[in-house]
Amino acid sequence: MTATVEERARQSAGTSADPIYRTVAEALAARGVADAVLLDVGCGTGGLRPFVSPMCRAYHGADVIRYDGFPSDAEFHQVDLDSGSVPLDDEFADVVAAVETIEHVENPRSLTRELTRLVRPGGRVVITTPNQLSLLSKLTLVLRNEFNAFRASTYPAHLTALLEVDLRRIAAECGLEDVDVLYTRSGRVPGTAWHWPRWVSRLFPRALSDTVLVIGRKPRVGAGSGTGG
Repeated sequence: MTATVEERARQSAGTSADPIYRTVAEALAARGVADAVLLDVGCGTGGLRPFVSPMCRAYHGADVIRYDGFPSDAEFHQVDLDSGSVPLDDEFADVVAAVETIEHVENPRSLTRELTRLVRPGGRVVITTPNQLSLLSKLTLVLRNEFNAFRASTYPAHLTALLEVDLRRIAAECGLEDVDVLYTRSGRVPGTAWHWPRWVSRLFPRALSDTVLVIGRKPRVGAGSGTGG
């Protein structure tokens, strides 16, 4: 039987790792984002919020279900991301983030078009997903013929494996500019439960990070298009 989108969402538990949230916040801060309205698409329990709250005047979460633990004082929007649309207005937010979400949807390009529609001109779109170019993922592919984050135990929650080049192509297709690819500098040592020392991960971020991040800016369409960054 095919799992429903709600069942797939519950399998993910609605949480990500702190290094991922921290990398998102660092990427936004480095680009001068401040006093922003942030829409967290695929928000889960809202774990991103504490990391971005210093630069945001409003945090909105959107997901297929409202998870236990989602902040009671934040606004929640129920969405089915596989439907291809988010029922919110164009240019809704200064920042639109999809943290560990794109791998869960059937059509990553459709999702990215929606994220771009929802962000204001000059605003930022941030996407994170498992890093298929990590040493761990490559070794798993060689030894088991599967990417590490897309093994049988994670299916059908994890559907779509994307490479760095795919993220760059999708961002370009959606018209995003100033696109950068970053890594969390946090990754598991193959065959163990340990993580690489942070100083080592900093030397080889692509190979030793479990997660990759892409961030791009929506072009401004004219003067007076104010954003939070």
